[in-house]
Amino acid sequence: MPTRPRAVATSDQRGRPTAAPEVIVYTDGACSGNPGPGGWAAILRHPATGKEKKLSGGVPNTTNNKMELTGAIEGLKAIDSSLRRRVHLVSDSQYVIFGLTEWIDKWIANGWRRGKKQNSEPVKNVELWRELYALTQKHDMSYEHVRGHSGHLENEECDRLAVAAIKAFCNGMANDE
Repeated sequence: MPTRPRAVATSDQRGRPTAAPEVIVYTDGACSGNPGPGGWAAILRHPATGKEKKLSGGVPNTTNNKMELTGAIEGLKAIDSSLRRRVHLVSDSQYVIFGLTEWIDKWIANGWRRGKKQNSEPVKNVELWRELYALTQKHDMSYEHVRGHSGHLENEECDRLAVAAIKAFCNGMANDE
């Protein structure tokens, strides 16, 4: 199987050069069983000031892909959208990164289906993809895929927060969604 090109910080989803991001959003999702209880997390960082915000949550019965999408959605929702910002999204989820950089334009052109034919399979998790796409349109986005569990500090912290959210949810302490 050929390797896919890696989305990097120096270009947006169309490959155009971008300036330094105003906000970096690190995200992750986790699931205990697939499906099973799930957790998501996001860390928002403002590089100019060093300010950081951490978010996480859990749900009772979900999939890992839904939690990966939810981490990205919740991270982007936490950014003030009254101003268009340069946002860099970092995730260990190929599903999220390649979905946003390679697949989504075709899905939209095909009416949120995986092929051109009317009887083609619908895109899975389409409600989440629509929400994520709408949020990305509010900002000038760039994307980066990082390898999970490879020592990337922010990705490791997001993973820890997502797993903690699962545990908290299972213990009855998480917020209902």
